[in-house]
Amino acid sequence: MDCNPRSLFFILLLLLSCVTPAFPVIYPPNEVNLLDSKASQGELGWISYPSHGWEEISGVDEHYTPIRTFQVCNVMEYSQNNWLRTNWIPRQSAQKIYVELKFTLRDCNSIPLVLGTCKETFNLLYLETDDDQGSHFREHQFSKIDTIAADESFTQTDLGDRILKLNTEVREVGPLTKKGFYLAFQDVGACVALVSVRVYFKKCPYTVRNLATFPDTVPMDSHSLVEVKGLCVNHSKEEEPPRMYCSTEGEWLVPIGKCLCNPGYEERSNTCQMCRAGFYKSALGNLECSKCPPHSFSHHEGSLHCGCEKNFFRAEGDPASMACTRPPSAPRNVISSINETSVILDWSWPEDTGGRRDVTFTVLCKRCRGVTANGSNSGTQRCEPCRSNVRFLPRAAGLHNTTVTVGDLLAHTNYTFEIEALNGVSALAPKMRQYAAVTITTNQAAPSPVTVIRKEKTSRNSVSLSWQEPERPNGIILDYEIKYYEKEEQETSYTILRARGCNVTLNGLKSNTAYLLQIRARTAAGYGASSPTFQFETSPDSFSISSESSQVVLIAISAAVAIILLTVLLYVLIGRFCCRSKSKHPDEKRLHFGNGHLRLPGIRTYVDPHTYEDPSQAVHEFAKELDASCIAIDKVVGAGEFGEVCSGRLKLPSKKEICVAIKTLKGGYTDKQRRDFLAEASIMGQFDHPNIIRLEGVVTRSKPVMIVTEYMENGSLDSFLRKHDAQFTGIQLVGMLRGIASGMKYLSDMGYVHRDLAARNILVNSNLVCKVSDFGLSRVLEDDPEAAYTTRGGKIPIRWTAPEAIAYRKFTSASDAWSYGIVLWEVMSYGERPYWEMSNQDVIKAVDEGYRLPPPMDCPATLYQLMLDCWQKERNNRPKFEQIVSILDKLIRNPGSLKITANTTSRPANLLLDRSSSEVPSMGTMGDWMDGMRTLPCKEAFSGVSYSSCDTLAKTSTEDLKKVGVTIVGPQKKIVSSLKALDSHTKNGPVPV
Repeated sequence: MDCNPRSLFFILLLLLSCVTPAFPVIYPPNEVNLLDSKASQGELGWISYPSHGWEEISGVDEHYTPIRTFQVCNVMEYSQNNWLRTNWIPRQSAQKIYVELKFTLRDCNSIPLVLGTCKETFNLLYLETDDDQGSHFREHQFSKIDTIAADESFTQTDLGDRILKLNTEVREVGPLTKKGFYLAFQDVGACVALVSVRVYFKKCPYTVRNLATFPDTVPMDSHSLVEVKGLCVNHSKEEEPPRMYCSTEGEWLVPIGKCLCNPGYEERSNTCQMCRAGFYKSALGNLECSKCPPHSFSHHEGSLHCGCEKNFFRAEGDPASMACTRPPSAPRNVISSINETSVILDWSWPEDTGGRRDVTFTVLCKRCRGVTANGSNSGTQRCEPCRSNVRFLPRAAGLHNTTVTVGDLLAHTNYTFEIEALNGVSALAPKMRQYAAVTITTNQAAPSPVTVIRKEKTSRNSVSLSWQEPERPNGIILDYEIKYYEKEEQETSYTILRARGCNVTLNGLKSNTAYLLQIRARTAAGYGASSPTFQFETSPDSFSISSESSQVVLIAISAAVAIILLTVLLYVLIGRFCCRSKSKHPDEKRLHFGNGHLRLPGIRTYVDPHTYEDPSQAVHEFAKELDASCIAIDKVVGAGEFGEVCSGRLKLPSKKEICVAIKTLKGGYTDKQRRDFLAEASIMGQFDHPNIIRLEGVVTRSKPVMIVTEYMENGSLDSFLRKHDAQFTGIQLVGMLRGIASGMKYLSDMGYVHRDLAARNILVNSNLVCKVSDFGLSRVLEDDPEAAYTTRGGKIPIRWTAPEAIAYRKFTSASDAWSYGIVLWEVMSYGERPYWEMSNQDVIKAVDEGYRLPPPMDCPATLYQLMLDCWQKERNNRPKFEQIVSILDKLIRNPGSLKITANTTSRPANLLLDRSSSEVPSMGTMGDWMDGMRTLPCKEAFSGVSYSSCDTLAKTSTEDLKKVGVTIVGPQKKIVSSLKALDSHTKNGPVPV
């Protein structure tokens, strides 16, 4: 092949048009070009020596962009030494440079008839100078960098196929110390073409890291990193001084420290920019600006915090991120349960807590005159703070729970309690604070115990005592009961004495004998608790006789002995009688009981109005006659057995008008209907208790005949609960139940049996106070014909009545306790119908065979245990109402005990009363389960039934149970539940059913 320079030029031109890039080359940001031969479109002006050696050739690429190349191919001649030198290149700030060569080189074997020496390499050299030396050129001044060889070389065939094998080589030069340098290319006999020459150095480019700017930085040498300090961007501050290291390869390494945006600024696009309107940032940091929390705003950019809207506030300790809040609304549904001179207040949380969680409650006690318990004023109301000795449990202020007990109140006194909900901003808005008020009247209460007893004078057979009046007399002290007995006899025989004053002399005592004594005071409400036991001793007989009278004394003693021997029997009879009859004070009365039993006087007893020959006499004795003109009927609210039930108003002279309920006797009544109608008023008029419906009076002297009672705004308890399903807390429901039990305790103590205790016969007022009503006469007729089961003695409400009352008509306080258990179930199920759709006959049969209602949903285990105690088959095992009140008081004082539900426990952990369980025991095997099932009310259905495996039983449905004769809904549910527990047992071990 012909290898003259012109032939090579055309070859290169042809090849370069195929490989020149279609788009401009983009160099890395960390590289700074000092020379790029492709960037010059004119002649480069490099020096070639000798002149016939390297040849500069111009061409165009496929985009017709001019390019400059150098080529040499004198392989046909011997001893080639062709030099090509660049222009002077200033090194700028570089200490180390990189030379990038792109070239083509022909394979010597592909060149025929080579006369000289063909090479496949060329040399790269450089020369450092402080200034441009122009065309002055000396070969010996250059230093060799490297010999450049081609990785790929082209051949004649490649030229025909238009395949260009372009080589790229990069060499490092340095360190450089002078201002500039030259590069030289020495050809010693190769066929080579320089397509491009690029000279560059590396730097770490300007960057922003962690809100700090770092400038362009050139590495100092090739062996160490350069530490560069950053500068925080505008509106930011150093948290830790920002630093980075620049590597010799022009890369930033190891960022340390950072800057934080100032308050009111946020990081955006590596800068700190102001928060937009409606946003804020209150602290130094790189978090984004936050949107203003609820009920706050910011109208300007760069806000540090958001201001609160009108009537909203932020407490001093509230963070800027917290919403603006306001004082809470008043507590709701305040319930008061009165127990003599103490009251339990319970309420619901405010409907609006103001948006805060730090809500507490404060109770303010006021003693008000001129206001009644139902809130009506009678004249000018004067209120003063309660006495300092009134006790609040746990405290009066800072309450986190919604219940408080107030004790040591005065008996039969009006009190107003203001319950205020407070939170962290209540102090900032005193005009927005709200409270709920409830007014109560304490009951008549027995006095507190006598605590201080003093012995005034002692002799051989008597002792004089005095004591201080009880700290809380709770009324006028009528008298004191003094009970004493010999210490050695331990109360097997004691003596009781009554005194009007605070002193007494006990006569007829044995000499030199220790006695124990207790004193208790009595008011119109009955006896208080006994004092602590007080011990005293009488004086001993004196045997200290002088010597001068010893003879006389001996004679007297002998005579006395003789007399005693003759009259011993008479002395015993008469002496004891005289001792017991004698009293130092004429108003003292001494009673002695050998068996230790005493029936205390002063207890009020119920009188059955049917024992009166003339029923009108009972009405006028126990009920107040009202003038019909004082009564205004507003509307009819229901129908009773004897007539209509209405709501209206009662206005008595010199008293404020009050709302009342009015029962009327319909026209055309018989004498018996009139007697039965008024008998209810005769019964109600005997009761005076805050949980018993209060009788205002009767109208008998004009028509229609009316019974007027206090008005209960919320109506009957069962419909009220159904209307407000699941809207009360557990402690509120217990408060309602406690009120019902307190009323029933009062009736039981008076000897009255209600016989029809049910939620429909409990009325609820606006303060959620529950009161027992409907004393067997004016009942609202039910649509359900099975509401009562008719027996020979009259109608009985089967679902609420104890088994012995159904079977034998044995109505007692114990049967009322059974009914109370059903009421308890109604309350916890929010007015659900007991025994659901079971017929009365099925109910009688199931209860008789041991079936009991299951616990309502989410019913506390302690309350369900109380239900089971009330449903004991043996009536003597049922709790008394006094015990029920005590149990509920404990639950109210310990609300945490209501958190364990009967649904999650197989049996309540703490039994309220001992009882013999009728529940199915834990089953270990299928055989045990079958034995247990045969003890249920459906035992006849399971007689002779056998199953081959637990899997078969576990798949049993209620339809299967009906086929074997289990038709009662309650047992069906219990059996299916037991089957599931048995199936779980077979997989996970024994489970109580």
